This record gives sequence, C-alpha cells and structure tokens, in this order.
Amino acid sequence: MKKILLIEDNQNIRENTAEILELANYKVFTAENGKIGVEVALEEKPDLIICDIMMPVLDGYGVLHLLHKNPAIQNTPFIFLSAKAERADIRRGMELGADDYLTKPFMETELLTAIESRLKKVEAMKQEFTPDLPGLDKLMRISTGNDSLESFTADRNVNTYKKKQIIYSEGNRPARLFYIKKGKVITYKCNEDGKELVVGLYNEGEFLGHIALLEGTVYKEMAKAIEDTELAIIPKEDFEDLMNNNQNIARKFITMLAKNITEQEERLLKLAYNSLRKKVADALITLHKKYNTTIDIGRENLASIAGTATESMIRTLGDFKNEKLIDIKDGNIIILNEKKLESLLN
Repeated sequence: MKKILLIEDNQNIRENTAEILELANYKVFTAENGKIGVEVALEEKPDLIICDIMMPVLDGYGVLHLLHKNPAIQNTPFIFLSAKAERADIRRGMELGADDYLTKPFMETELLTAIESRLKKVEAMKQEFTPDLPGLDKLMRISTGNDSLESFTADRNVNTYKKKQIIYSEGNRPARLFYIKKGKVITYKCNEDGKELVVGLYNEGEFLGHIALLEGTVYKEMAKAIEDTELAIIPKEDFEDLMNNNQNIARKFITMLAKNITEQEERLLKLAYNSLRKKVADALITLHKKYNTTIDIGRENLASIAGTATESMIRTLGDFKNEKLIDIKDGNIIILNEKKLESLLN
C-alpha cells in the first residue's frame, strides 16, 4: 500500500481529502502545518507528499526547500495545493521542484489522477536506461510525457571525421556534446614519451564529451576517430538547458553516463595488474563485444587499448593465431574461440 502525506492547515479540507485517499486504498498521514509535516515526512518516508502553500509556522515553499535538502526524501513526488491560481505561485512552486500543482477546490478525480500519474512516473524512472540516444529518448518520454527529445536532437549539424582525425584535444574547453551517428571513436591520454593509453571506447548511438561538460572543466583526454565517423553536434547551451530544466532527466542521464566511467575504471584496473596475454585477450574481447564485428582497428591503437607495446601486441596476436583462438585476414582480426579467449582472463 502506497503511503501519502497530506500537509494542510484547514481541518475540513484535511479530513475530507484524507478520507478520499483512504477510500482509494492509500495509507494516509496528515499534518496541520509545515513544521509537523517535515517531521512526519522524515519519519514515515511517504511515497508522495501533498502540501498546502499558505500555512502557519512553515509554508509549503519552506517544506519543499527542507525536504530537498534531505537525501532520504528529496526525490519524493510533491504536489502543491493552493486556493490561489495565480501564475506567479505556480511558477515559483515549479521552480522550487514541485511535480504538480492543484488549485482548491479540486475535483476528486483530479486529485487521484494527479497522484496516480506521479506514482507511475516514479516506478517508470526506476528502470534502467541505456546510455545512448534511444535510452535518453525513453527517459525523456517518461519524464516529460512528450517528444521533447526531437527538439534536442533534430536538425543538428553533423561533422564528418576521417579515420585517425582528432575530434578534441586534452586541455581544450568543451563547447558541445557529441552524438555518434556513424563510426567509432576512442579517447586516450599520452605520457611524456608520446605513448598512447586508450581510456574510452565509443560506438554508434553513444554520447561523447559529456564528462567535461558535466564537470565544467577542460577535456582530460584526446578523442580520435578510428574509422570514418559522423558526429551530431549539440551545443553546450542546449545540453545545459536539458540538465537544468528537469531534475529527473538530469539525475537519470548522469547515472546512465556514469556506467561508461565505471567500465573505463574496471578496464584500467585490469591493465595495471594483468599479464601480457590477459591484456591482449581482454582488449580483443572488449572490442568484439563493444563493436560486435570483426576487429579492424590498427595495431598501434589495439596496443594502446591493451596498454602494451605494439611489438608485444603483434607477437601475442601471432601466438593466439597459432592456438586457433583468432584468425587474421587482410589485417582484420576474427575471433574463432571467444569462450577459450575469455578463459585466459580467469
């Protein structure tokens, strides 16, 4: 049974509304002012909060402000109630992070519909979203209820990059978010001797350059196309509007993108401790799963992904070929025994 907290100073409205909610099979907690309401919210952790704006002791705006400062309940759906229907009240409530706004007197169906809508959205937002355009599309449709993603991605300029062409350089300040429409991209860092170490692999349907934008810093790595690539360009201002205007989208989108960072950290950890054979095997398996095709990446790039010297990479590939783990045709690597190759990592 879902729990709802009703904060309302008018006793008649509070009792009548609570009765409606109980008949709709909700467990209801009530509070006659904002201060008590915050205390009940912290203790009971309701699934949704309905709160009047004009109240003694602490008004609805103050309640919302305090709740948003507490991580345990800051994401709880919040619906404002008010006898006023002025645009300024609505705007202020929404700017503070309210999810909906009902004007008193309200119809029973109007109240229940608003509650059901918010609870369904919360459940939908708990699902996993892939860190790509379809994932963002699904997220925005659930969060906003419209096709706002079309305005975010439609009619974007598309830049074309040749194989080995630099997309952005370490130390530069980002001015855009990239979306890979076609091709493959790696991000890498160079040591003092100019040796490259690949820190990220990106494929069609993924975003690129978002970390520096989210951190508000310069790029900490280089980005390079490893085949002819087409990138849709999303200006920094549009990306910031997306992040700033909808907290649900921003929070979930960041979580989606963070998966890429976790994958990179795990791969770098393997580079630090794996043997040469394990490094090469892991690089081949990672590329095969990432790009789902034969591996046509250059040996220098493959060596930088594995974190080893090119000569060592070539020698190990020869060993793997002799062991019938892979085949090499026209420079392309074909995995023949993925299961056995993966067993090398154990």
